[in-house]
Amino acid sequence: MSDHHHDHEHEHDHAWMHEHGVPHSHGHVHENQKAVINRLARAIGHLSKVKRMVEEGYDCSDVLVQLAAVRSAIDNTGKVILNDHIRHCMVDAVQAGDEAAIDDLCEAIEKFMK
Repeated sequence: MSDHHHDHEHEHDHAWMHEHGVPHSHGHVHENQKAVINRLARAIGHLSKVKRMVEEGYDCSDVLVQLAAVRSAIDNTGKVILNDHIRHCMVDAVQAGDEAAIDDLCEAIEKFMK
């Protein structure tokens, strides 16, 4: 019995991927990817500072203010990602008739907004 294989990769559209249980993944660089990476680096920096503050016994009020900065940085990063996703990925999904992508977005927004 011979194995069936191909010397080329299959290319499937977004809707096919969802229909066949393939995880939602993008193979392209998003318009704001560099900005998102920079924002995440700043949030990580803020969070590291919070950890040091706690280790060094800083006043709880100061720690809470710094935590608020972390939360704000994360929320703003999420907004950039969401905006990029709607403007690019969702436009493609709607054009392809990909209802699963719309459901995925709604679920992601629900989790993000908690």
